[in-house]
Amino acid sequence: MAKGLVGEARIIINADTNRIWSALTDPEQIKVYLFGTEATSDWQVGSPITYKGVWKGQEYLDKGTVLEAEPGKKLASTYWSGMSGKEDVPENYVTVIYELHEHDGGTEVVITQDGNENEEAREQASSNWTMVLGSMKKLIEEV
Repeated sequence: MAKGLVGEARIIINADTNRIWSALTDPEQIKVYLFGTEATSDWQVGSPITYKGVWKGQEYLDKGTVLEAEPGKKLASTYWSGMSGKEDVPENYVTVIYELHEHDGGTEVVITQDGNENEEAREQASSNWTMVLGSMKKLIEEV
């Protein structure tokens, strides 16, 4: 069940769902479209995920746990950002869901993030995910 306001972003990428899934779970590809982030996980349900890198000159270590992993269809995880200023406790984790839908020879990718405390935070989450999806589309379609 979603908590707080839910931010959403969506895009159609000219590639099949398996190609998108590869981009979602391959650390080298993640690094390209997610601002240089180093992601580590085996992408199995219950497994940890860590994201580390540097944003605006500040090092970060973010983390979460894989909740669902249905290749070519859906990836869901919890997520906590070390840069959020919030304590690393379960109630401060949000849920991020990537859903893949076949669409006219391509794939619609929909990302939702719950846990946004107000409309400004919801809009920021949507904006951030829109930027990520644009970078992912560029990476995939230029290959």
